[in-house]
Amino acid sequence: MANGEYPKDLKYTKDHEWAKKSGAAVQIGVTFHAQDALGSVVYVELPKVGTAVTAGAQFGVIESTKAVSELYSPLTGKVSKVNDAVVGNPSLVNEAPYAAGWLIEIESSNAGEWDALMDADTYTKLLG
Repeated sequence: MANGEYPKDLKYTKDHEWAKKSGAAVQIGVTFHAQDALGSVVYVELPKVGTAVTAGAQFGVIESTKAVSELYSPLTGKVSKVNDAVVGNPSLVNEAPYAAGWLIEIESSNAGEWDALMDADTYTKLLG
C-alpha cells in the first residue's frame, strides 16, 4: 500500500484511529497519517484484556520521539485482544499501521456507533 492511502474496508475517526470489523470483533489501530505525524513510535501503552472502553474516550497512550498522544476508542465495548507485539516493538506502528501495527481488538456493544464512523473518502477529505 502506498503512503497516504487509506484502506476502503476500514472506518476512521477524527482522532486518526481506524477500525476494522471481523465478525463481532473490531480491530483498532492508528492511521498512516497519525503515525506519520508522530514520527518514530517508541512506546505504546494499551489496556488489559477485559477493560471496558467507550467511544471517544481514551484507551491508551502512544509516544514518539516528537510527542506523546492519547489513543481514543472509536467504539464502545470490551477489549478482547491486545497486540503484545506492538508493545514489545512499537516501531510496528510505523512499519505497518494497518497490519502488524494494530493496537487492540474490542467486542463492540453498540452497533450503531459503527455507522457513525467515517469511510476512507470522508477521512481523506478531513485531512485536506
